[in-house]
Amino acid sequence: MSDESLVRLAGSERAPLANVAPAGELDPSERAELTLVLRRRAELPADVIAGPTVLTSDELAERYGADPADVDLVSQTLTSLGLEITATAPGSRRVKVAGTVGELAGTFGVTLRQVSSPNPGGQLVTHRYREGPLYLPAALDRIVLAVLGLDTRPQARAHFRSVAAGSAAAAQGTSYTPAQVADLYQFPAGTTGAGQTVAVIELGGGFAASDLDTYFGGLGIAVPSVTAVGVDGASNAPGSDPSGADIEVNLDIDVIGAAAPGATQVVYFAPNNGDQGFVDAISDAATASPAPIAISISWGQSEDSWTAQGLTSMNAAMSDAAALGITVCVAAGDNGSGDGVTDNEVHVDFPASSPYALGCGGTKMVADLSAGTISSEVVWNETAANEGAGGGGVSDQFALPSWQATAGVPARASGTGTGSAGGTGGTGGTGGTGGTGGTGGTGGTGAGGEHHHHHHDRHGHHEGGSDAAGGSGLAAGAGSVSGAASAGSSGGRGVPDVAGNADPTSGYQVYADGNAQVVGGTSAVAPLWAALISRLAQATGQRFGLIQPILYAGITPGADVAGFNDITSGNNGAYSAGPGWDACTGLGSPDGTALLKRLPS
Repeated sequence: MSDESLVRLAGSERAPLANVAPAGELDPSERAELTLVLRRRAELPADVIAGPTVLTSDELAERYGADPADVDLVSQTLTSLGLEITATAPGSRRVKVAGTVGELAGTFGVTLRQVSSPNPGGQLVTHRYREGPLYLPAALDRIVLAVLGLDTRPQARAHFRSVAAGSAAAAQGTSYTPAQVADLYQFPAGTTGAGQTVAVIELGGGFAASDLDTYFGGLGIAVPSVTAVGVDGASNAPGSDPSGADIEVNLDIDVIGAAAPGATQVVYFAPNNGDQGFVDAISDAATASPAPIAISISWGQSEDSWTAQGLTSMNAAMSDAAALGITVCVAAGDNGSGDGVTDNEVHVDFPASSPYALGCGGTKMVADLSAGTISSEVVWNETAANEGAGGGGVSDQFALPSWQATAGVPARASGTGTGSAGGTGGTGGTGGTGGTGGTGGTGGTGAGGEHHHHHHDRHGHHEGGSDAAGGSGLAAGAGSVSGAASAGSSGGRGVPDVAGNADPTSGYQVYADGNAQVVGGTSAVAPLWAALISRLAQATGQRFGLIQPILYAGITPGADVAGFNDITSGNNGAYSAGPGWDACTGLGSPDGTALLKRLPS
């Protein structure tokens, strides 16, 4: 193929990655499979995303999926070049194409290398690597929006925090079962999530049935239905990462299973290989039958670290989920307002920053279990003890959604205050810059931190199209982030939306790889909210999809919101908590019974 027959793929550029080292020759005869994301036959309207209308998978495919003619053209063009079409999914606009690495590199105009670099946790990994843009056969220009899977660098990190044995945090801390946390947050009585399915996205690790038997047996809870589904060649692999992804997987399953024991769980295992596995897992979960009531995602990375095509493709997959009546609950990160990036600037985590995701932030909760009450709840910030802090802030990729316009989202801060929480580092694994500047260094235990219960009987409502997430500046399914917000524009999407207990010193009792453990992180909050969504759905008989238009309805800056415990003390570095919505804990932690009163039934 001559260069004249290739056109540049907008949004595919990859900047050079720091700390890359050659790792031998890449075998051009090695076989690989890529995911191509195609344009929609018609744009997905904002009012369809916002609801209350819920589409079926067939309706989504017929109205807003890929045009069959586009699928045919892509298939014919690529097979004529010697590649193999291995799968098509018009509803989620995906075409899978396979060939040798040499054939794929030539078709998409890129030079691939084999390198080693630190993953988000700092461990060296070997992967395929590219720099610069990709190119398309000219016939596919503006039809194919993304080509995912050529560069396989591990992109996302799991947002959990274990308490180190013998640490000061362990000595001063306490812990709870997820069922105790659900009770403290007043999850609606008489509900278990029965009849609902919760999908869980994992980018590594695995679970063993014996661990589930031990854990739930110890709680006196019947073992929930948990099914593993492989994506892009990955599978449930218990024991493969006992200090990392295995903990994440079991934390997610244990929290959902204990907080919503009646819900069915389907766990999607995808490779952590750039953006391909992540996009495919979300799309597979969203278009599954039966459609899940919620998708729980406890993985992510600074929104500025993704390619535009990857970020856009994942964002579009989550907009599909919203249109299908699925609430996508995403951990907001465990590294405070810097999100683990080492440039001493503020960053928010993606996919939590997507306007189609329910961003889940972190608190430190102290409870009186004998009374069943919360004694205090403040922003999670254990940066001084190297035990993390809840992520949050203001997006520079997504504009302020209309449903968040009156929440009082501030301008982006000019520095992180604390840097990262240290230890985990960014792509270089070097750790953070420590407690310099800003308001950092309070430790988040928040002297005098109050916990407010405000139980009002206001009823929220969906306001249809006017409350859609369409104001994201990143059109669902579009191939550009040209409309994205910047620090100097009219404002960015505020993160998180909601919060829950995440501090490892007030962490969750879980069980992984034969060991009882106490684990925290916003990784626990995403499945906790997914469990709550399943119980609210059981109580109301409704699907909520993009639930923010309901949650934010009638909000004014500085005013508490019905259905939430307003967190007013502490900070995550550059941002401080206060009355009403804030960039540390969003609207607050849930009061499930009060929240139920606001929901349509």
